[in-house]
Amino acid sequence: EVQLVESGGGSVQAGGSLRLSCAASGLTYNLYCMGWFRQAPGKGREGVARIDSDGITTYLESVKGRFTLSRDNAKNILYLQMNSLKPEDTAMYYCAADGRYSGSWFCHNGQYNNWGQGTQVTVSS
Repeated sequence: EVQLVESGGGSVQAGGSLRLSCAASGLTYNLYCMGWFRQAPGKGREGVARIDSDGITTYLESVKGRFTLSRDNAKNILYLQMNSLKPEDTAMYYCAADGRYSGSWFCHNGQYNNWGQGTQVTVSS
């Protein structure tokens, strides 16, 4: 059973930084698509940053240059470093993973089937 546990959310002022962590278990880490998604109140869920089995990352246009996705294969932890945070980054952030498909297209565009419980990020102006 895949388990994903997020941590690191919180409240910061605009311009601040946070680092989210996702501890993963029950999966072969570097064979899975993994990523961070977010959902703000009243809005749909969107993919923020994703990584495929080759280590290639893609980002939501609005976070490019500010957010960095990385993973520690030895510790099975996925990180999202978020810098220069803006109020519009306020959302519940979810870690997600999927091992059904190995194709790069799915990793960077598909809807994943394993989700963590989420961690709240609030950015005040």
